[in-house]
Amino acid sequence: MMPVSMVGRAGELAELDRAWSVVSAAGRSAPTVAVITGAAGVGKSLLVAAAVDAFAPRPAMILSGAARVHGPAPYDWLAAVLTGRDTGRLALPPDALAWLAQQPTAPRERYAPGTLLRLAVRTVQLLVGVGPAVLVVEDLHALDPASVNLIGELATVAELPALLVVASRPPADAVAPELTRRALARLSGVRGAVRQHLGPLRQAEVAEVLTQVYEGCDPSDRLVASLWRCTGGNPYALTELLAAHAGDGPEALLRRLPEPRPPVDPVAAVDPELTAREVEVLGCLVDGMSNKQVAKALGISVRTVTVHVSNLLRKTGSASRTEVALWAVRRRPPVPAPVD
Repeated sequence: MMPVSMVGRAGELAELDRAWSVVSAAGRSAPTVAVITGAAGVGKSLLVAAAVDAFAPRPAMILSGAARVHGPAPYDWLAAVLTGRDTGRLALPPDALAWLAQQPTAPRERYAPGTLLRLAVRTVQLLVGVGPAVLVVEDLHALDPASVNLIGELATVAELPALLVVASRPPADAVAPELTRRALARLSGVRGAVRQHLGPLRQAEVAEVLTQVYEGCDPSDRLVASLWRCTGGNPYALTELLAAHAGDGPEALLRRLPEPRPPVDPVAAVDPELTAREVEVLGCLVDGMSNKQVAKALGISVRTVTVHVSNLLRKTGSASRTEVALWAVRRRPPVPAPVD
């Protein structure tokens, strides 16, 4: 991927920096929680990495872990955190530590689930110490249930001077959608929690990326619009496309871009009474966005979002935002199987 700055994410970076200030400057003992959601490729991991790298003062400890690609095992997140660390100084049973770290020498006999969860929480507390620390949880949507439960517990531990940053795709994209939905609701419900949802880049932000790639060149509106349509504003898709054509100038790139097909929205096809803007708002509701987040993603006012949500409730006969989202999901046609 090409090294492009965090275009369009300045507000999110500032919000994470303020959350870190609460932990580092105020002597806060309980954790501060930041939940970041968004589709694949919108830059959740890049945002977290950029924010943590800029934190001042520097965290005394950074504990980071993600889901394993093949066959997640219990406490995968903690096992990733413990990998390569000297755990001999931790005042915990060695056999429990070996099991939590998924060491091949771990005994077959396990502790009771409740006891093991308490030991997992205690392990993180001992690693953090007096802090302040940053706990990074990537891909919550793909973590094993034991890890998800542990993250929920860490969010409410009384003595944990840390910023807990959790990144996840929306529940609909998760391995266990209901578990992920409950976990995100629990984390977002912690007092003072920061909640961010990353959407695609707007056309103006795509133009800003192009000014970085082609220094001293003002990209044409046609090139910006074509790139935005081809990539859907997805930052990963955009930077990958630009990297693939790194030797081309702006005009040469424009000639190579495929002619985008007009999008066909399954919801609009099922219910033609929905306006194009209502379909966009509906997609945001499916992703779990608040009215404020929808307004930011679509570039409209919160009051306008409220009107669109009310219209959606009326047109779909739904009693809540959740019912509207479920209404949309049920009407999406199944994804066709790939043809060999």
